[in-house]
Amino acid sequence: MRIDVFTLFPGLVDGFCSESLLGRARRAGTVDLRVHDPRDHATDNHRTVDDSPFGGGAGMLMRPEPVFDCVEAVDPPRPLLLLSPGGRRFDQEMAAELAATDGFSLLCGRYEGVDHRITEHLVDGELSIGDVVLAGGEVAACLVIEAVTRLLPGVMGNSEGPETESFAGSGLLEEPQYTRPAEFRGWAVPEVLRSGDHALIARWRRAQALHRTLSARPELIDGLGGLSEDDRRLLEEFPPVPYPAPAGQAPEQGRPTTPRESTP
Repeated sequence: MRIDVFTLFPGLVDGFCSESLLGRARRAGTVDLRVHDPRDHATDNHRTVDDSPFGGGAGMLMRPEPVFDCVEAVDPPRPLLLLSPGGRRFDQEMAAELAATDGFSLLCGRYEGVDHRITEHLVDGELSIGDVVLAGGEVAACLVIEAVTRLLPGVMGNSEGPETESFAGSGLLEEPQYTRPAEFRGWAVPEVLRSGDHALIARWRRAQALHRTLSARPELIDGLGGLSEDDRRLLEEFPPVPYPAPAGQAPEQGRPTTPRESTP
């Protein structure tokens, strides 16, 4: 897969994308990531790429000429998407859509944004990572690139990983997981996970994924058409494993505050 990124800070993107699984995928040739700086196409000695907006207003805007020239000189894979708060909300479904293509490109804005002629006549669409304001699109671009490339065959060592994660095949949040030691500071791994009964473990995991999703993201359950009768029986059979309260909320009443053995 080829991915082109247009940014005024190419080192931010290139550095992040040179590490971990993504870096290995680049070195193996699975991912062909190319980073381009519109400043290289500025026509003045100061490599100016911004100017004040017509009609007045705070901040500066990226000028159209260096951005158009940079994109047209590269002829990147399409779609070319502008990272923007007004764009389609990026999620796991969109990551899968992009992973199924041969490549795509991202344009990172800076300052107060880009000249609207870039949005209207150059890019193919806008993409948002959520209702949050950043100084530029580079962090958002890295998020999109990692989410997409890890779905490519051969990028992750375990081919089952993407299918069992949150928002994947089941449409649910991922269940809690444990590793050694079996007991740590008085907190024990649920006995069901040490039972060796794989059918029982599968039911427990499904129940915990349902509990977690109902508590944290109930709209995902609605999107799946609600709970089946089997799901309801699983919820009754296995009580939920505790989780911390969501950020900004008080802990749930009755939540344990001292170590105790978890039970299935």
